[in-house]
Amino acid sequence: MTDIDTDTAAPTDGTSAAPARTALTKNLQTVLDGRWARTRDVVRDQIQSGGIVPRADLSSEEYRARMLDQMRDMVPLGFPADGFRKEHGGTGDVGAAVTAIEALGYGDLSLMVKAGVQWGLFGGAIENLGTKRHHEKYVPGLIDLDVMGCFAMTETGHGSNVQALETTATYLPQTQEFEIHSPTDGSRKDFIGGAAQHARYATVFAQLITAAPGEEAKSYGVHCFVVAIRDADGNDLPGVTTSDCGPKGGLPGVDNGRIVFDHVRIPAEDLLNRYADVAADGTYSSDIESDNRRFFTMLGTLIRGRVTVGAAGGAAGRLGINLAVNYSLVRRQFSGPESDDELVLLDYRAHQRRLLPLVARAYAFAIAQNEVVGELHEVQSADPADVDPDVVRKLEVKAAAIKAGHTELASRAIAEAREACGGAGYISENRLPELRGDIDVFTTFEGDNLILRQLVAKNLLTAYADDISGLDAVGWIRFIASTVKDTALEKTAARQVVQTLMDDSDEDPENSELTHPGTQLRLLRNREDHLLRTAAARMRRAQDDDADAQEVFTETQDHLIKVGDAHIERIVLEMVIDAIGHVEDKETRTVLKRVRDLFVYSLLEDDMGWFLMHRHVSVERAKAIRRGVNDLCGTLRPHAQELVDAFGVPAVALDVPMIQHR
Repeated sequence: MTDIDTDTAAPTDGTSAAPARTALTKNLQTVLDGRWARTRDVVRDQIQSGGIVPRADLSSEEYRARMLDQMRDMVPLGFPADGFRKEHGGTGDVGAAVTAIEALGYGDLSLMVKAGVQWGLFGGAIENLGTKRHHEKYVPGLIDLDVMGCFAMTETGHGSNVQALETTATYLPQTQEFEIHSPTDGSRKDFIGGAAQHARYATVFAQLITAAPGEEAKSYGVHCFVVAIRDADGNDLPGVTTSDCGPKGGLPGVDNGRIVFDHVRIPAEDLLNRYADVAADGTYSSDIESDNRRFFTMLGTLIRGRVTVGAAGGAAGRLGINLAVNYSLVRRQFSGPESDDELVLLDYRAHQRRLLPLVARAYAFAIAQNEVVGELHEVQSADPADVDPDVVRKLEVKAAAIKAGHTELASRAIAEAREACGGAGYISENRLPELRGDIDVFTTFEGDNLILRQLVAKNLLTAYADDISGLDAVGWIRFIASTVKDTALEKTAARQVVQTLMDDSDEDPENSELTHPGTQLRLLRNREDHLLRTAAARMRRAQDDDADAQEVFTETQDHLIKVGDAHIERIVLEMVIDAIGHVEDKETRTVLKRVRDLFVYSLLEDDMGWFLMHRHVSVERAKAIRRGVNDLCGTLRPHAQELVDAFGVPAVALDVPMIQHR
């Protein structure tokens, strides 16, 4: 039996007290909270004291005003300043900035998105794409909310394909201005958080058009500009038309809107010119000669938004799981065979199977997310001149992988949590319906998850080759088909613990202990390697048959997505194994190993058709895996309360009627 921490006190705001925290719970939370644990605690306190939870009783106007007030409350806590370098007016703690917004996922996702747009996207574009003149002009104000902004990238006609955006920014040498214009109906900036009401500025992504003296004007690709869209009274500026996207499926406190530009002129100095500039006479210059490489370099600096969305989505998913597990520990239904007492839901194997594998996956992705945030912090805190481009590119792929996997898990977990709570889960005051609506868009914004999984596969197949960076689908397929001779899975040499486990395990997973982490790694690596090789082989065969490249892409798209999924699950397992290796407390390490096992067993069970079809496991091993899920659910059932308490969800977020009668 674990020790009980008796210093837990009831909240002073009228909410019910959280369950007593055991030593195991505290140790597990230490693992999950990671490097910026103190930041998480401060945000938890803010959520608790401010009652920052989804509301179903407010009008749209009231909700938006509430979010703006709560953003203002964040400023004195220092998190907005953390995302900006000291020389620009911030504190330079990137990891703390991301972690703070992530932790808001335990409260109200509307606030998380509003904060993420202002300080992460709008502020991040100015911080990472701008230069001294922009930092001095905008950063202090956007930190303290004197400069409210939005991130105007997505257009009605173009979302994921950012290179094809239609908004234009034409340089006018006579007045040394850029003219921002929406030339088509499809070029309207759409779904832009903050654009409907609160933003006074926008970082606008547009095709930069200019000409050197004596030359024809041409586009140099997508660049970013700071454009004023409203005056101090909230009125649209001349040439700017904003509108409201109206009611949405969730996030009622976020004022998503649309922006149309009609030949709006801005000073030339409002081009964010870190990577390219235009001289007074119209001459374009950049230290990066390749348009493709320049474009992807610029986008790469904006990776923080993708990391933050994955992190906050994961937090929301853990909240949903927490609510469902707590409900399953108080809701009774039917008596046992030798007792008149009704059993709680979590005593039923079917309910354990429904929820506990999700708990295991939540742990796995939370641990992986912590590593990505740490890597992002190191990259964006360093002197840009000292950062290896290959490190940045690999981080981009890892961020895409974890964002896709984490938000997919969160969406699934919250939907499953709602159903697992029956009718109670459908009642707004129990929070799950609002949470389900709020999380839904996380799978598509900051990168549609299907596109991100293809991006992961693309980078695996091309091994980060510079000459294909930025190719469209057809160009990429042609490159792969004509040049890839043998695709081999990259080893993770940096993780010595992983390689040691691989060396220590039987090379034949069929004859080795499935709870051995080396065997688990080998199974997931073998699947990824097989998928990579067969994807490349399909493309080579298509090239030999002179097949149309677009047809090849269409025919292999499902295969590529499968490659992305396999890679995501493999790297998450590696990060979990690495993290467990650093846990010193024996009981905590033992429980985490069982959580890891359930994570792997449930992954294998979900994809059992593939493993059987490709003869990576036998029928007998498949049966053992199914039995193993049952056994692991039974093993972890006594720890269910401790496992979800370790998420550290504030008591106010769990203060719902369906679990108050514990």
